[in-house]
Amino acid sequence: MSPLRVVVAPDSFKGSASAVTVAAAVARGWLDARSDDVLVEAPLADGGEGTLDAFEAAVPGAERRTTMVPGPDDRLVEAPWLLLPDGTAVVELAAASGLTLLAEPRPYDAHTRGVGRVIVAALDAGATALVIGLGGSASTDGGAGLLSELGARLLDSVGDVVPDGAHGLAAAARIDLGALRPLPARGVTVLADVTNPLTGPHGAAAVFGPQKGASRDDVLALDDGLRRFSQLVDVDPDTAGAGAAGGAAFGLLVWGASLAPGARAVSDLVGLPRLVVGADVVITGEGRLDEQTADGKAVSWVTRVARDAGASVFVVAGSVETSDGDHDLAVSLSDLAGGAGESLLNPESWAERAGAVLARHDLTKERASRRRD
Repeated sequence: MSPLRVVVAPDSFKGSASAVTVAAAVARGWLDARSDDVLVEAPLADGGEGTLDAFEAAVPGAERRTTMVPGPDDRLVEAPWLLLPDGTAVVELAAASGLTLLAEPRPYDAHTRGVGRVIVAALDAGATALVIGLGGSASTDGGAGLLSELGARLLDSVGDVVPDGAHGLAAAARIDLGALRPLPARGVTVLADVTNPLTGPHGAAAVFGPQKGASRDDVLALDDGLRRFSQLVDVDPDTAGAGAAGGAAFGLLVWGASLAPGARAVSDLVGLPRLVVGADVVITGEGRLDEQTADGKAVSWVTRVARDAGASVFVVAGSVETSDGDHDLAVSLSDLAGGAGESLLNPESWAERAGAVLARHDLTKERASRRRD
């Protein structure tokens, strides 16, 4: 059999392994089974965890910096960010205000002040543009915390500043944007991995609140707080993506930022459309393949790009919760390991095993189907 060209372009396995680690492990496993094939590694992100790593790997001269900030529970966090040679700063919400930074969920008290302070540090360093990756957030504060760091004041009915987090949204009566810092000269682009609105049955609280410790009653209260907050500003809460990262996207829209699909932006940055030209197989992946995958996640975008190039599409995931999707084969690390616990202990090893499993798959049927199409 002639050598195959294989592009390995996974997202990170959030809280478990970076996209760089997963891509390298899958490639090793594939080459163990098919040593003559040509493998190209292109680790990706969709705006959430791993966005900094993807930009750093793709942009020569990217400078990694760190800033001490209050995490989502006020404990100090050393948050990384990037300054690119053209003056663009890349900020990742998960690194400063992410759920993995909490010892336990805080659905009402967690906030986004940390990522706001990273943004301020980037502006103070002279950044002329900002790219902000959302995803993996700990809070449902509508971005009120980050806006506060940028100079906004969220006030209650007697003019006092409200508490941080969702509690503050419930008490908010008006917002003072008079001291809000201006956008950098070349603007702010927000990479969002979802298209959810701010409020309602598909909003930030209803869809993502339970992942952050919210009960059914909590979800109703959180949604009401977001709704109240949205009534204080002139931004449409139904904007696609406004609900990303607990509504942090909405807060950034208030500042004047623009939203962009995270997976597509990072894909274009690393040149994925060019890399997949002539590829026989494209392997992508994420921590969990589920019903949210098709809603703007990296796997769905990579699949579309790969299909346009006529390549077979394989998926490696920590767990596979759905069989839906336009891929040819999906391999679950937890299934290979005999359980989620074992796969989480050593995801790199099981990703390597998954690469070998995929390499042994017979591509004949997929190739015949593409020829018929």
